[in-house]
Amino acid sequence: MAPKVPSVGGVPLSGARAGAALVVVGVVLFAASLVVGAALAPNVGAADDGDARQTLVGSQGGGPGLHEKGSVYLLDGRETAWRAGDTDSYFDVTMLDNGSVMAGFMQDGYEDCGPYESPCTHTGFRIIDPNEDSAADPEIEYEYSFPVRTRANSEVHDVELLDSGEFLVTDMEHERIFTVEGGEITWQWNASSRYDAPEDPTRTDWLHINDVDVISEDRYLVSVRNAHQLVIVERGEGVVEVINEGDGTGGGNPTPRGDPTLLRQQHNPQWLGDGRVLVADSHNDRIVELQRTDGGEWEVAWEIYAAEGVTFNWPRDADRLPNGNTLITDSLNKRVVEVNRSGATVWSYGTPEVPYEAERLPAGETVGGVSYAEDGDGEATTIGEGRDIPVLSFLLVIVQTGVQTPFWFTEAHVAVTLVSLVCVLVGLGLVVRERFRRE
Repeated sequence: MAPKVPSVGGVPLSGARAGAALVVVGVVLFAASLVVGAALAPNVGAADDGDARQTLVGSQGGGPGLHEKGSVYLLDGRETAWRAGDTDSYFDVTMLDNGSVMAGFMQDGYEDCGPYESPCTHTGFRIIDPNEDSAADPEIEYEYSFPVRTRANSEVHDVELLDSGEFLVTDMEHERIFTVEGGEITWQWNASSRYDAPEDPTRTDWLHINDVDVISEDRYLVSVRNAHQLVIVERGEGVVEVINEGDGTGGGNPTPRGDPTLLRQQHNPQWLGDGRVLVADSHNDRIVELQRTDGGEWEVAWEIYAAEGVTFNWPRDADRLPNGNTLITDSLNKRVVEVNRSGATVWSYGTPEVPYEAERLPAGETVGGVSYAEDGDGEATTIGEGRDIPVLSFLLVIVQTGVQTPFWFTEAHVAVTLVSLVCVLVGLGLVVRERFRRE
């Protein structure tokens, strides 16, 4: 029996014509999804209640892996007062008492490479003078950095200045936190004292320690991202408390590991007070306030999944402000938003590149803050809904960190893109097969 010939409206199509039709269908389907997505997108990054605000932003940048066009800049209201750039990536930023800015960074092109091949990547922190009182551009006053094996997942994301004059630094390359003064390391805590370490942590993204905050001079809150845990480390004692301890095993690497439904690859926690912590729960695409129960467990007191009608996409910072609102850095949606307890947006700003962290001046991120749990009824408050779709959500993150799609590009667009790609590939295959058949 002869194979059935493809047809449109009863008109037979050759293999080449059928293939060309499939290619057109794929292209039109993809283009239509983009046009409709853009047309129906809500207005994002434009909310403003008229109050005066100064917001300091650390921008990781854009491009593949988000390692291009990194910058630090100050927003005076919605206008950029100054910007320091020309660096692959910047991360956590802090305004010091003298007006200088302290920032974690990553940059290629160094010749001093230690055990690695030159040129190489350095990571560490810088002190930047904005030169606001002159016409000069911002300039780097001081840099502490060291070479790393790779520019991905080896960065220093956070640095804090202690009252002692030491700088407290996170280190993904060797999975530790340490203090440095005068260019010399004065103390360190190695995660291998608690977690099962691989033979060489520099060759794998093992724990991804991405944040450290000072609770008191000798007690620090540490984000161990890949373990889905926050740990409190005390100098001279080690880990004294674990937030999201889980069942103590978790399977796989690292171990132990916490419950990913409570925290999943989080960033930038803020200690609100004893038994209260605010966290950018990044891969659960939400901001969550956790509280310690009488039994010592941690549970959700308040959570928010969306602002301005748009679901958060890899948010990586949340600060409870002195006025009781919450400032959120929504990285892959390229925006910074300020919401009140009910979830209403009172201010927002669309960033030119992917932001890592934002600080509202003059206070910055405080130790201690207003807790939404304290005057609640004991029930968790949930604002918005998550949209984790197996496979598609994972693919969306990969696309957005590599291509920099607009905020309205969702899992639905990923699905349409896959269908369109199949149509185009099958169509091209039919065209090529028909050409070879005729030859």
